[in-house]
Amino acid sequence: MHSFIDWIRQPWPWYVAGPLIGLTVPALLLLGNKNFGISANLRHICAICLPAKIPFFQYNWRKEVWNLVFVAGILLGGVIAAGLLSNPQPVQVNPLLANDLAGYGITNYSQLVPADLFSWGQLLTVRGLLMMIGGGFLVGFGTRYAGGCTSGHAITGLSMLQWPSLVATICFMVGGLVMANFILPFLLSL
Repeated sequence: MHSFIDWIRQPWPWYVAGPLIGLTVPALLLLGNKNFGISANLRHICAICLPAKIPFFQYNWRKEVWNLVFVAGILLGGVIAAGLLSNPQPVQVNPLLANDLAGYGITNYSQLVPADLFSWGQLLTVRGLLMMIGGGFLVGFGTRYAGGCTSGHAITGLSMLQWPSLVATICFMVGGLVMANFILPFLLSL
């Protein structure tokens, strides 16, 4: 048992994790004719909780309860992984990246995300507000504007050969490159 826990704590190579994620799509299609995606759950939650008669939320959300259970499983899996499977070793960061981040004052890698960047104290700074609240708004807006999230388009949409998903995935990748190379360095310098 101990060796299994040690094995599962290690990062899995792309050629194992990728196919496992990719096999989720045909499994969902074969088992219940369901599409894989996460962002639609916000719409389901709003449809359940909002008593208003907003047309966007007027649909049979009960057919999508399986997706809410799926997301609850993701959250539960995260709690279990953080509690039982967390690696006590510091996160290994490429020395070149560590050098770049040190220039922005980010040096603490003892947790999964740098505490110098993601903490309650950092949330109340200009940089923290821009990254957390601004970033959250942009993700939500982009998801709605693109008609789905990265997992829905890049995993399900591409596997179903949908042209809009290819365009959305290319835009996600270009946006990520622009963010990582231009916008994030600016935000980190604040």
